[in-house]
Amino acid sequence: MTRTVFSAFLSFCLLLPLAPRAGAWGPLGHRLVARLAEADLDPRARAEIQRLLRGEAEPTLAGIANWADDLRENDPDLGKATARWHYVNIGEHDCSYQPARDCPDGKCVVEAIRAQSAILADPRRPDAERLQALKFVVHFVGDAHQPLHAGYARDKGGNDFQTSYQGKGGNLHRVWDSGLLNSRGLNEDGYLRVLRALPLPAPDRAAALPPASADWARQSCAIVVAPGFYPARAKLETAYYEQQRPIAERQLRLGGARLASLLNAALAPH
Repeated sequence: MTRTVFSAFLSFCLLLPLAPRAGAWGPLGHRLVARLAEADLDPRARAEIQRLLRGEAEPTLAGIANWADDLRENDPDLGKATARWHYVNIGEHDCSYQPARDCPDGKCVVEAIRAQSAILADPRRPDAERLQALKFVVHFVGDAHQPLHAGYARDKGGNDFQTSYQGKGGNLHRVWDSGLLNSRGLNEDGYLRVLRALPLPAPDRAAALPPASADWARQSCAIVVAPGFYPARAKLETAYYEQQRPIAERQLRLGGARLASLLNAALAPH
């Protein structure tokens, strides 16, 4: 583990009481969702994104994909204020979503995606606001497709479900953030090729705003409550990784397709 990755993980642990589910997919997963989406952008959306990203250190969707998680270190006040935007707790409610119950004051991933998409789509807004909205949208769409970001409040999205694998301790949230992906032993480009080879999901509907983020959360939650998602024992076997990794990969592929659809709707409406 590099010093940078360790520092990010340590910061994540310190903020768990505030943001039990921040950090979906880890840096690799978020970058993969972004790169999948970038390949499917409408030319007009691509041009506007390139304009908004001008001046960024890495002016690509992948380059901003982890910005919302990095706020914990780079802008703690904004990171704390938006911590609840990364997840929604609906596992205890049979995966149904009721805004008043599950997202008070709009502070959950479902409503954050909708609100930030509206800002991004509004050309009357200052570029700085639209750029920040783009950064949030790219990250939160990834979050919505990490199943445990729509799971149970009682275990903080799997953070309190302790696990071990090959002699190393952890928790179920970390397994889904990065463990399943890292177990392939591929770099980012190699994993991107794997995901691009998966069937492209059919659009949920014609690209339009507001996005169907509540449906995305319900579908992610359905994965969490399905038999076998929570292992019977804390000590994980290789079989668990082999069974669950394809589900995680389909979620990444789906997240990339939906992110592209959202960005096209916001920036290249028909």
